[in-house]
Amino acid sequence: MDALKVNDPTVLGRYVLQARLGAGGMGQVYLGRSPGGRLVALKVIRDGITEHPEALPRFRREVDTARAVRSAYTANLIDASLDEAPYWLATEYVEGPTLAAAVAARGPLPGRTCRGLFAALAEGLAAVHACGVTHRDLKPQNVILSRRGPQLIDFGIARGVEQTAVTETGASGPGTPGFTAPEVLLHNEVGPAADVFALGATVAFAATGRPPFGSGSAAGVAFRAVYEEIDVEGVEEDLARLVRECVAKDPAARPALERVIERCAVAGALVGDAHYAALTADTGPVPGALAGADPTATPPMPVSAPPAAPYDLPTADGYTPTQLTRPGGEPRRRRAWTVAGAVALAAAVTGGVLLALPDGGEDGDDRKERAAGTAEPTRGASASPAKGNDEGPQPPRYIEQTAPNVVFWEADPGDWSGGECNLTTEEVSQSFQWSVPRSQEEISTGKIDIAMRLDGKRPPEGRYHVSAVVKPPHDVPAKEAAESGLGLMENRSLGFASKPVDLSGPGATEWVKFTYPDDFALHVYGKKRGTALPLRDDPGQWTVMFMHVEAPKKYASVACDGFTVPE
Repeated sequence: MDALKVNDPTVLGRYVLQARLGAGGMGQVYLGRSPGGRLVALKVIRDGITEHPEALPRFRREVDTARAVRSAYTANLIDASLDEAPYWLATEYVEGPTLAAAVAARGPLPGRTCRGLFAALAEGLAAVHACGVTHRDLKPQNVILSRRGPQLIDFGIARGVEQTAVTETGASGPGTPGFTAPEVLLHNEVGPAADVFALGATVAFAATGRPPFGSGSAAGVAFRAVYEEIDVEGVEEDLARLVRECVAKDPAARPALERVIERCAVAGALVGDAHYAALTADTGPVPGALAGADPTATPPMPVSAPPAAPYDLPTADGYTPTQLTRPGGEPRRRRAWTVAGAVALAAAVTGGVLLALPDGGEDGDDRKERAAGTAEPTRGASASPAKGNDEGPQPPRYIEQTAPNVVFWEADPGDWSGGECNLTTEEVSQSFQWSVPRSQEEISTGKIDIAMRLDGKRPPEGRYHVSAVVKPPHDVPAKEAAESGLGLMENRSLGFASKPVDLSGPGATEWVKFTYPDDFALHVYGKKRGTALPLRDDPGQWTVMFMHVEAPKKYASVACDGFTVPE
């Protein structure tokens, strides 16, 4: 906690303010003392926020939430003032370090302690959910390790499923990147399963001492939370497996909280765990200089706080949750962030549309075919799918990324049209043929044609659905990379995909043509979430993959090629 500043109030309602506990975009949190000597945490909404028409309704919802959620695992509401400024609420003050501070000071928790913490927090969340509320911002900074057990704090963006979070700009937004579930980041779909994701990420942090999806920009961390695996390196296998299940990308695949508690198989109370007891051993009363503060005295000069650790990310609405003690120590290791050209995800994090399609451009027809014994594709080939047979399932409507993609095409030195991919394809088809652009003139127009077909031999499995995928070379456009100061990094996303088409049947010999960027998009959880990146935005070596598709998340590469976009 920090000393009061010169401009801080000394009294709120009947409470004498003692110290600062935390601050953020929504307001300030103070340590206060009642006339009878009870310590409380007072959250005061900032004056500028009250000008927004939804700010006060949101604050009142927070008070209602705090009243509804009364559990042994939460700091209970004591008082509130909602009639006139300054608006505030008071909850009981819970003594103890945050989980973030404890790990920063003493390192990762052992497996047994992590399982006890896992079960205790799961039980606490179950009590919260039973009240019809989701926490929505569970993370290490919002877990206090008290002598009576771990406590969930800061329900500033907790709400019922039907409610909407309000930010300073009036937009709704997710919680903290790295602990926020993919469905919240992408669709703002909030539910109990999102809290299970945050629980798994929080325990991963406790077990490793590292941010669960790395550090860096909020967009980069959020991208990894949606597409990449959680960091549980070094964690005992049973615990790591349970964490991975809790952070499954599909919310329906995450275990129920009751199942989590059962899997933890705790044999005793967490407060009886020796390591947990050591973490709370230094917990004591408020320092004497603060506890005995004279409310009429001039507050001391500001005390500089240490810089936040890498995992101290603000929530999307700018409110930094209460921190009873700030994390200290050396910054944790950083992993390179890999924000692929995922327009929708970046827009979900930043709240804006980042990219748009280019204007116009003529179709080119100078291309090089990359299949043995094939001829130049028919010029002006149909842009509609080839007509297939009537047997078997219909083509999936889209494909979406399931894991980081590390396939890259590299041009031959000194040869504009030559090159090869760094990895071999996953399947081999002697019948599949394709073409990609090679003409600098065509590529410079901003629109290119990509074509594919079978050579007339029907595959033994019947229908043969194929999607073309175009992958930019870098994770963000060159201009954005330069402006951010982070520089260019390789793109590990799948890329932008065309609609899968059936190449088998009577029309197998017809070329199917797609135009980039018009016919390509990004799909996440079954919904179109972004248009394709304009070619001119990312000069370099682009990769083109052709995927044999069985289902949106089940496909294998049958061909790989690429082209170069000039500076």
